[in-house]
Amino acid sequence: MIYDIVYDKGTRLRVRAGKEAFTKEETYGLSETLLEYAFIDEVSISHRNGSILINYNDISKKGEILHILDKISQEDLYEGKATENISLAEISNDFFFRLSKHVLKRYLFKIILPIPFRKVRMLYHAANYLYHGLDSLTSFRADVALLDGTAIAASLITRNYKSVGSMMFLLSISDMLEDYTMQKTKSTLKSSLALNIDSVWKVDVDDEGNEIESQFPLSEIKKGDKIRIRTGAIIPVDGVIADGDAMINEASMTGESLAVHKSEGKAIHAGTVVEEGSIVIEVRSVNDETRLNKIIDMIEDSEELKASIQSKAEKLADSIVPYSLLTTALTYLLTGNTTKALAVLMVDFSCAIKLTTPISVISAMKEASDNRMMVKGGKHLEAYANADTIVFDKTGTLTNAHPVLEKVIPCGKYERDEVLRIAACIEEHFAHSVATAIVKKAEEEGLHHKEDHSEVEYIVAHGISTTYDGKKAIIGSRHFVEEDEGIKFTKKQQKIIEENIKEYSVIYLAIGKKLQGILCISDPVRDEAHDVISQLKELGISNVVMLTGDSENAANKIANDLGITQYKSQVLPEDKASIIQELKDEGHQVIMVGDGINDSPALSAADVSVAMRNSSDIAREVADISLLSDDLYDLVTLRKLSTGMLDKINANYRHIVMFNGSLIGLGLLGIIPPTTTSLLHNLSTMLFGLSSTKSVLGEEEPVVIDTQVVSNQDALIGEAAK
Repeated sequence: MIYDIVYDKGTRLRVRAGKEAFTKEETYGLSETLLEYAFIDEVSISHRNGSILINYNDISKKGEILHILDKISQEDLYEGKATENISLAEISNDFFFRLSKHVLKRYLFKIILPIPFRKVRMLYHAANYLYHGLDSLTSFRADVALLDGTAIAASLITRNYKSVGSMMFLLSISDMLEDYTMQKTKSTLKSSLALNIDSVWKVDVDDEGNEIESQFPLSEIKKGDKIRIRTGAIIPVDGVIADGDAMINEASMTGESLAVHKSEGKAIHAGTVVEEGSIVIEVRSVNDETRLNKIIDMIEDSEELKASIQSKAEKLADSIVPYSLLTTALTYLLTGNTTKALAVLMVDFSCAIKLTTPISVISAMKEASDNRMMVKGGKHLEAYANADTIVFDKTGTLTNAHPVLEKVIPCGKYERDEVLRIAACIEEHFAHSVATAIVKKAEEEGLHHKEDHSEVEYIVAHGISTTYDGKKAIIGSRHFVEEDEGIKFTKKQQKIIEENIKEYSVIYLAIGKKLQGILCISDPVRDEAHDVISQLKELGISNVVMLTGDSENAANKIANDLGITQYKSQVLPEDKASIIQELKDEGHQVIMVGDGINDSPALSAADVSVAMRNSSDIAREVADISLLSDDLYDLVTLRKLSTGMLDKINANYRHIVMFNGSLIGLGLLGIIPPTTTSLLHNLSTMLFGLSSTKSVLGEEEPVVIDTQVVSNQDALIGEAAK
C-alpha cells in the first residue's frame, strides 16, 4: 500500500492512501484485517479520502503497524461487513452531514439566490406538503398532513413567504431527527437480536453406514451438511428436514405463537425453535443468507408490538386536527383578522405529540439495548411499567445461573466416575444450567466419553430417557424416576437421599430399572436477590410471587429470607401457566421471569415476560424481553426505564399543551405575528423531539453489594469482559 503519514503522536497514527484507494465495503474488510492484531485497539477508515486512523496500545509496535500496511496490496483487499460500532458511527455521521448541508443550503441560498428564484424553489418544496394535504382532504382524513398543508397554503395565499420557509425548514429537521433516532435504535436492536450460537451437532455417516454426531463450530457448517436439533434448541440455519419430525415454534418468522408440525422434506428457517422432537436438517443457507432478518422486520414493523400509548398518541394527534381547523375558522369569523387566524393555524399540537411519543418509546428501547436488555416491542416496556405483580421461577432466576455439581454418589454397580461419565454423556445434548454443571464437572475431571447411548429424548420438566448398554437409562427428577418410571429405592438409598436432599438439589440416574447414582447440585440464592425484590417493591410492584418445585419447608425459608409476598411449592411445569392466569383473573398485571423450557407456557401466559441470560433457546424466543447480562438488578433498571418512559411521554403532553396554548393566546391577542408563532411552534416541536431522545436512566446510583460499591455500568463492563 502506498500512503503518507499525516499524524503520528503517542499511540495514535493516521495515514492517507488517497481518494478511491478502496471502496466502502473494502474498508470494512481492511478494518477486520487490522483488528486481528492484539496491539491494535481501534481502526477508523474513510473510503472518501483513503484515510486510516489506528489507535494501538503499545508504542513500540508502530514500526510493525507500518510494515503491515506496507505489505497490504490491492489483491489483499476484500469486502467485509460493518460492525455495530461502525454502523452507528456511519448513521451519526450521515445525520450530521445531512443536517449541516440542510442548514447551509438554507442560509447560503438566501445570500446568493435572487428573490424570484428563492420563491420558485420554495413553491417547489411546498408542493409536496400541499399534495399530501390535498390527499388527506380528498380521502376525508383530518390528520397532521392536512393541517400542515392548510397552514402552508394559507401562508402562501397571504404571501407570508417567510413563515412558509421557516415552517418547512423546521418540519424537515424534525423528520431528519426522527429518522436518525429510528435508524440508530434499529441498528442496535439488530445487533442484540443476532443468534449467539457457537457450535452445532453435525451428523456424518461412517464406513459401516452408522450415524456419527460430532460438535462443530457453526462457522464451519456449509451448504449440504446435516445437523441435529433437539427439543428446546433454536435452529441456526435455513434448511430442509432430512430425518425426524418435530413441533416447530415459528413465531420469529410468522408471528404465530402456536407450534406447527414439521416432518421430513419440510423447510425450516433460522430463528425458529424446536418445541418438541428431534430432527436432522440438511443445510441450505447459513449466517447472513438465512431469513433471520424477519425477526428484526417483525419487531420494527409489527403494529401489534407498538406501545398502546404510542397508538393512542397517534390517534390523539389526528383527533386534534379538526379542532385546530375549527378554531382557526372561528377566529377569522369573529375577528375578521387574517393575521390572528393564521397565528392559530400555525400552531399544531398534534405534530409535537405524534413526533415525541414514538421517539420516546424507541429511544427507551435503544437505552434498554444499551444496557444489554433486548425488548421485542414498545408495548412490552409499557406493560412492564404498569405491572403490579412479578412472578419468579426459582431455579436459574432467584438462584445462581451457574449451579455446581458438589457430589456424585454411586448407588449400584457403577463406580463414582462411571456414574458421572454416563450422566455427562447423556446431559450434554441439552442446554440447561444443571446439565451444564454435570458436563463441566466431567470435563474438569478428564472423564471423556464416547456416544455409547442411543437417541436421547427430553421429557419436559422431568428428565432424559435413552438406551445405554442395551438397557433403558433415565436421568432426572425423583418424580420422573420413582413415580413415572417405577424405580424402587432401597432403604440404604433412601437414607443417602435424605441426608443430601435438604442441602442440595438431587438428580437421579437409573439404568435397567435400578437406581445407579445420585448427583447433588448446589444452587444457592443470588446475593442480590433480596435487595432486588426490595427495590422492585419500592418501585410499585406490590406482589412478588415465587414458583418452585422445592418442598414446602425449603420454599418457605427462601420466601422469608427474600421478602417474597407469595409462593407456590412443589409446582409442576404444567401448573405454572394456570397460576399466572389465576393472578391475571384477580386483576393483576403480571410479569413472569423464567429461564427453562418448562417456563415457556407461563412466559406466554403473562402480560409481559422476561428471560434470563442463560435461558433455554425456547424461553428466549417466547419471552418479550431478554436479559443479556447475568444481573438481577437489570429487572430494577428495566422498571425505572419503563416507568421513566411513560413519565417522559406524559410530561411531553403537558409541556406541549402549555407551550402551544400560550402561542395561540399570544397570537389571538396580536402580540406575536403568524411568522413568529410558526417559528416558535416548529422550533419547540424539534426541541421536544430532541428532548425525547435523552436518556431516561441518566447516571445510575451505585448499588451496594456485600459492602462493595459497584455501579451497574461497571458490572456490565465486567460481565462483558468475562
